[in-house]
Amino acid sequence: MEVVVFIGVPGAGKTTFYRERFASTHVHLSKDNWPNARHKEQRLRQLLAQALEAGHPVVVDNTHPTRVSRAGVLEVARRHGARVVGYFFHARLRECLSRNAGRKGRARVPDEAIYILAAQLQPPHLSEGFDVLYQVMLTPRGFDVATWEPEAPGESAGGAA
Repeated sequence: MEVVVFIGVPGAGKTTFYRERFASTHVHLSKDNWPNARHKEQRLRQLLAQALEAGHPVVVDNTHPTRVSRAGVLEVARRHGARVVGYFFHARLRECLSRNAGRKGRARVPDEAIYILAAQLQPPHLSEGFDVLYQVMLTPRGFDVATWEPEAPGESAGGAA
């Protein structure tokens, strides 16, 4: 069983990546699908648990900018014995804003929200409970995906901070 967790600001290509790589194999869970729902996080965790109990692999397609925002999804995945794969979407802010500007209706988010989420963005780390991490970059050729091994939180290239 597998839970794929997307991490990145709006406009980074997360949902397009889902459609291209996972739509035929994984259940798609996104808070964006319930714009008027209350308790979205609770609902997400409940639907994730139900999908895993039914034996379905899942993609959780939300921004997950912080370790705290990812913790609940990882906890549900681990409780169900699922392998947890993280995809960190690296994207230039101006490109995200440009892609967002082309969205229609509720798909478009306020630019301010993109700035706020970009400022909050904490790169994921294996120590959070991921089994493997990938970085994703949207290029003119499409998506480039590579294994990603970030430094531990609080470390720099020279060792501990």
